Amino acid sequence: MARLEGKVAVVTGAAQGIGEVYAKALAKEDAKVVVSDIADPSRVAEEINADGGSAIAIEADITSDDSLAALVEKTEADFGPIEILVNNAALFAELMITPIMEMSNEEWDRVMRVNARGSFQCIKAAVPSMLKNGRGKIINISSGTFYYGGPGFANYVSSKGAILGLTRSAARELGDKNIHVNCIIPGFTESEGVQNHPQLDIARAPTLQSRILKRDMMPEDLIGTLLFFASEDSDFLTGQSINVDGGKYCQ
Repeated sequence: MARLEGKVAVVTGAAQGIGEVYAKALAKEDAKVVVSDIADPSRVAEEINADGGSAIAIEADITSDDSLAALVEKTEADFGPIEILVNNAALFAELMITPIMEMSNEEWDRVMRVNARGSFQCIKAAVPSMLKNGRGKIINISSGTFYYGGPGFANYVSSKGAILGLTRSAARELGDKNIHVNCIIPGFTESEGVQNHPQLDIARAPTLQSRILKRDMMPEDLIGTLLFFASEDSDFLTGQSINVDGGKYCQ
């Protein structure tokens, strides 16, 4: 039996890139997957269904409570209550290196709104649905840039630090409801957005050199940790964050 057979999983930011990889990996384990994004996510859902999986596509804005309420309503109507939430949606690939003294308040707020507040809003939207099953797995996504600092990306780094705090606080609040909250901390990953970014080549060689495992990190390297957090294998684990970075931050 597949590890996630019949479980309902929502993946935000899943129209492409790492989110697409997450959605397809959950479907391979027989989860019913809601492929969600502010952009049209229908291609990914269609590919999952064509491959024998079960998926629906829902366009949603994670910074809109109304949009998230509609997502939950559609999910429950088609698949049933949510059991797994992957808070993947975030701004990064479109951000340019901007020193703090040149960064506008508006750009700071835009990134914090999507990356930090968006995950908070998704949790609020999904928890009532999870309570209908008496269980849930929330998987947040931070970033290894939090440990390094990431010059020129203070807004992004700060937003991903907030995710670590959100993970710990939500885990304590939701534990008595049998809802587990954990976090993946990816290293520098060769996603579509990273490969097409005009300024990130300078980070590639130093990152590779700093790793224990001397190779590029691919989106598929995150699948094992994702499935561990989503499945019964992590049923006595909550409030935890796992670095998946080839040993760059060995702690």
